[in-house]
Amino acid sequence: MNNILEQYEKHWPTTIGKAFLCDRVVLHGKDLHHQLGEKDWFYVYLYAITGRELTDNQVKMLSYFWIASSYADASIWPNHVAALGSTARTTASLSSMAGLAISEASIYGRRPEKRALDFFYRAKQALDQGQTLETIIEQELALGRTIYGYGRPLAKLDERIPHTLIMAQKLGLDKGKHLQLAKDIYHYLKQQKGLSINISAINTAIVADIGLTPEEYQLFLTPCFITGIAPCYIDAQTKPEGAFFPMRCDSVQYHGVVQREWI
Repeated sequence: MNNILEQYEKHWPTTIGKAFLCDRVVLHGKDLHHQLGEKDWFYVYLYAITGRELTDNQVKMLSYFWIASSYADASIWPNHVAALGSTARTTASLSSMAGLAISEASIYGRRPEKRALDFFYRAKQALDQGQTLETIIEQELALGRTIYGYGRPLAKLDERIPHTLIMAQKLGLDKGKHLQLAKDIYHYLKQQKGLSINISAINTAIVADIGLTPEEYQLFLTPCFITGIAPCYIDAQTKPEGAFFPMRCDSVQYHGVVQREWI
């Protein structure tokens, strides 16, 4: 192990990028300022993550994912953390990063979408090998796994879906095999389990047709709620310190043991 670490003590081999200060900056073999300087930010961000140059329509589609989830509502999970930080008078960076951190939960946000993308890839491969869709779904459920992208906490419908599908159609990205697979899975789960479809299934299916890996997709999505977080932070600054949904002690309803022993 020491020999391995010694190789990296003063050396970091990489093909990703390098800043030659006072000269140039390289990103995946391209000059950042001369070759990428006039590109769209989302284009450069996706290029930095994937090392591939996506088409303009693919970049527009992926950037729309961010737009469609830009909910400036302080009651939504990442936003309420940022708003709370704001009324505690912490900095914009700390509040925003705290909000983004909780968007990577086990049952909502980034990690489920990463798992949804992985399932679409595996399901498509199994279909190509001759398995039926019913068998694929039931085997997944029999293993105790959740098929992410179906069902939605607190609401039965996802208002982002029709807008996203219209955008996909405008950009010529509505005919992909994984997107059709997502719809087929929905029809089965709706009929058999009574589950609706949410935006995660639509988005990840489109991403599968574009060809991002689950890790690349997670990296792309990590900051996506920031457009909703920022205005909530600003709004909370105008409120009194500590005023974000304060709760009186007598408003807490506790039904546990009357007296707890603390060790």
